[in-house]
Amino acid sequence: MAPIDQVHLNFNPTVLGLLNVVLGLVMFGIALDLRAEDFRLAFAKPRALALGLLGHHVLFPAMTWVLVWILDPIPSIALGMILVASCPAGHLSNFLTYLARGNAALSVSISALSTVAAIVMTPINFAFWGQLHPVTRGLMRSVALDPWEMLGAIVLLVGIPVALGLLVSHRFPVLAQRARKPMKAFSLLVFAAFVIGALAANFRHFLEYIQFVVIVVLVHNGLALLTGFSLSTALGLAEPDRRAVTFEMGIQNSGLGLILIFNFFDGLGGMAIVTAWWGVWHIVSGLALATHWSRRAPAAVAA
Repeated sequence: MAPIDQVHLNFNPTVLGLLNVVLGLVMFGIALDLRAEDFRLAFAKPRALALGLLGHHVLFPAMTWVLVWILDPIPSIALGMILVASCPAGHLSNFLTYLARGNAALSVSISALSTVAAIVMTPINFAFWGQLHPVTRGLMRSVALDPWEMLGAIVLLVGIPVALGLLVSHRFPVLAQRARKPMKAFSLLVFAAFVIGALAANFRHFLEYIQFVVIVVLVHNGLALLTGFSLSTALGLAEPDRRAVTFEMGIQNSGLGLILIFNFFDGLGGMAIVTAWWGVWHIVSGLALATHWSRRAPAAVAA
């Protein structure tokens, strides 16, 4: 078995682009069940928005740095963990929040603001925490995000699909009502297909090296989800908002992480494998939690 850092995953940018298209369709489907008023109410909840943003761009990277000290993985895996924690919220969180009967408008709002903030915060967090840890310092390289590319991603993945979904819901309410269930079923099938496809394309590598990352990612992701739920509960947020904040902290844009790894680190094996497994695992854990919550209506809004 070759050293993990010599492994090169099958990473196809075209497939990632297709996934972005699918996520756009998912956002359209979510918006069919939203109203413009929902977003006004979301921005009227500064505690929830602040927790989602601070938790994502301040608490989680700091917690990851501490977790690296505790778990003591090899340097490239440790750096991959820090990079994942430095990425913005994954837009999959919006779908999971919707499936979990949480506050989808709040989730969309936090994701959009998190992605905008990531233009500055992702390079800062990655550089600061990566340089601060002696294990990862030797592997560090600077990461710069194109602000226009990030803005374009927000518009394409969130802005346009949500605007179209709100328009259809407002102008054609009967059509929107009929389309909601089929869109939800379509989304579940597509995400399941991508999980299977990601595993199949790199199955040999995952079998050989999974022992290096499976516990790391399980603990890392579980800690993120638990922290989001615990902090939002401590702040007294309503249950739909707690569900949204939980997914916003626990679902990372691992696709962006992979792009950065291949652009700046030549697909370094340890970084790529831990980030790719994050991309698979957070879908599995997120769907499991969302399915559990979908079977239990949130408590009446009390805050």
